[in-house]
Amino acid sequence: MTPTRALVITGNGTNCEMEAAHACRLGGFDEATIAHIAEILSGEVRLDDYHFLNLTGGFLDGDDLGSAKAQANRLKNAAVHGSNERLVEQFTRFIDSGKLVLGVCNGFQLMVKMGMLPALDGNTLAQTVTLCHNDSGRFQDRWCYLKADTASPCVFTKGISKGIYLPVRHGEGKFLTDTPQTLERIEAGHLAVLKYSEADYAEPTMEFPANPNGSTNAIAGLCDPTGRLMGLMPHPEAFVHYTQHPRWTREQLPEDGDGLILYTNAADFVRNNLL
Repeated sequence: MTPTRALVITGNGTNCEMEAAHACRLGGFDEATIAHIAEILSGEVRLDDYHFLNLTGGFLDGDDLGSAKAQANRLKNAAVHGSNERLVEQFTRFIDSGKLVLGVCNGFQLMVKMGMLPALDGNTLAQTVTLCHNDSGRFQDRWCYLKADTASPCVFTKGISKGIYLPVRHGEGKFLTDTPQTLERIEAGHLAVLKYSEADYAEPTMEFPANPNGSTNAIAGLCDPTGRLMGLMPHPEAFVHYTQHPRWTREQLPEDGDGLILYTNAADFVRNNLL
């Protein structure tokens, strides 16, 4: 049987690639490869050979032009060495073939600035939303409760009945849309799959610190209409085992951390739909 293969891109300032690869393996992928962006641009590694693409957290290019903007420009315009192909063509082909992409924190920032999310009309190269500086004006490092939209088409959050608890660590996590109409379409399509909430997961909140950045409509995570592309500011790879929970020595917790389900769902989807 064909092995399920996950790819984690590193380089130019990412810092969560080891955790993401571990989460993929723990979630059920047979292989989880960490590849530097230079290996992809050189043609040594090709996206076509994988089923699940991980764009991880970090500080791409030092966030010098705004979070992930330089990498977004690079990926849209760079050519793959030794071919007539631009790298963005591999990304487009990867998405069009029904595969999965997950962007976490800096990876989410990269996806929205490339235009991969929310891709309302299937156009994955037109930016319509962004992530900007937190309302607090400060970097936020804390744990957050995230209410799940159970009506969402999102592949990654399938089976989450109420919500999940994950850490955030970012300075530019405030979600904004280009127009009110874009926001309306996101909400109508149940694409705002995770929202910051209080501990009971009852309702989304705009109150700090439960909402750490002031995101519009408390949006913490977003998917495209197919449910196969997802981005979120909180870090699922940082809570895949109970010992990563901040109160693990004081509470009785399940062995699996809340973030693991995203990777388990991804592995299940690949086995059931792509092999």
